[in-house]
Amino acid sequence: MFGLRYLCCFLSIIGPASAASPPTSNRASVQSKLQPFVNSLALPPPQAQLLSSKLDQDSNLAAFLSGKDYQSSFLLALSCLSIRATLGDNSVDTIPVNQTETEANWSQGCWRSPTCVVFPSAAQDVSRALKIIGFFKSRFAVRSGGHSPNPGFSSIDNPGILIDLQKLNQIEVSQDRKAASLGPGGRWGDVLAALDPYDVSVIGGRIPQVGVAGVILGGGLFHFSGEYGLAGDNVKNFEVVLSDGTVTDANADRNADLFWALKGGGANFGIVTRFDLYTISVRNIWFQVAIYTPDQVPTILDAFAEWQNEGASDVKSTVALIIAPEATTVGLIYSAPADQPAAFAPFYSIPAATVAVPANNGTVLSLTNILGTTFSNVPQRHDYRGASSKVDLQLYKDVHTFWREQAIAVHAATGANMTFTLQPIPVNLVDQGIAKGGNPLGLSRINQQWWTTLVDWENAEDDEKVRAVPIATSEKWRELGEQRDSYIPFLFMNDGSRDQSPLSLYGAENVARLKQVSRKYDRSQMFQTLQGNGFLLSKL
Repeated sequence: MFGLRYLCCFLSIIGPASAASPPTSNRASVQSKLQPFVNSLALPPPQAQLLSSKLDQDSNLAAFLSGKDYQSSFLLALSCLSIRATLGDNSVDTIPVNQTETEANWSQGCWRSPTCVVFPSAAQDVSRALKIIGFFKSRFAVRSGGHSPNPGFSSIDNPGILIDLQKLNQIEVSQDRKAASLGPGGRWGDVLAALDPYDVSVIGGRIPQVGVAGVILGGGLFHFSGEYGLAGDNVKNFEVVLSDGTVTDANADRNADLFWALKGGGANFGIVTRFDLYTISVRNIWFQVAIYTPDQVPTILDAFAEWQNEGASDVKSTVALIIAPEATTVGLIYSAPADQPAAFAPFYSIPAATVAVPANNGTVLSLTNILGTTFSNVPQRHDYRGASSKVDLQLYKDVHTFWREQAIAVHAATGANMTFTLQPIPVNLVDQGIAKGGNPLGLSRINQQWWTTLVDWENAEDDEKVRAVPIATSEKWRELGEQRDSYIPFLFMNDGSRDQSPLSLYGAENVARLKQVSRKYDRSQMFQTLQGNGFLLSKL
């Protein structure tokens, strides 16, 4: 239902200073800008007429459109109410915004209270919302799953509009089972559960609670990326809404430059409302998970580097290596049924303190469900960070030693927990990206690792002290890596922290190309100037 009663309440909500009619001398000028805007929303005539009438009476809007002084808070409220009047009462939550929505972001450091939250149910809803946001020049943020720990990347304060994509959570499998269409607001656990009966999977997110869109737009590293490439490399088509409200497709044949840019270029070009992914014929797999003691870390790192240099040539194999001060978790994953795959030979002789998940032939879904149990919904503050290097055992050990001492000290002082995670990136991952049309990441064709850390803590007053450890560790990767000619100046966007700049490390040629794509498809540069925060090209 059209929110008629909200339009009728404009004057009382926005206030008399805003509601007073503009001077007659300005009316023609205002109408010349206002009417094309209302027409662009393609509303039913009665709805369009009422919206136009109410906006035409607003003196604050008239001042804004005439280039005169105006009150931004009134204008933002008018933007929210216009979206609500256009999309319907149930599609917009206005001040005071429901606390459940403000606290939907995973990290407490990202909890913000916007002026309103928009819940589009279709691409056309996103289109109309962006047209209104663009017309009023409103600050905004977009949330898929809200799993980014970076403040303002998927949340925004008042004055600002949050576009929450949770209702765009469709999961559809093509008749031939070769493609799956996913909404940006879905969760990867739901996706893999829906695909399981079809005996297929997709390259997506490893943690089931994480949202679809952020993973893919940042590149997307999955268990089987060494075999099939990144998530972005496995997209067949993006349905994307541009800043002017145009709903279009980006694929190898249509808008191919935008297609390339969206495969790891982040939230710089539009809002993706549907991802069509190629499926992979992987359902039944082999895996095991074991826990080791702190004194075994050097031996585990020996095995990990040996596997990278030898076993990783079997692209069906991957290793999940997560080191914490008190224990080390090693997951061995093989993308087919097996019996102790030979690729993992370096690990088999190391006695585990605990076998958390015995070696078994399970499914992608069963592995995903296990990983879901490790995800905590207890409200905390979180951070990530990233760094990259060549395969270098001594570098691994030296940086780990540096990190461990500081991680233990900051835990004692603040209670913060953090991990030291090495993510293996075999050369075939890079080759898959090239073979599937390329992406903007600018990866070197060498075996490498992408280090990351997950940091959890309780108190805002400890932010600087806690974050100092991963910051110093990433600098140590660079310092020691450069000394050993092992440092790789690349940062995986999905692991980037708020002060890092992954796009700047994609290479000058790719950055220039990304900026060109941005100017072509976002002519108003809305996503650079009105989007509240993120890994934006405008920061380069």
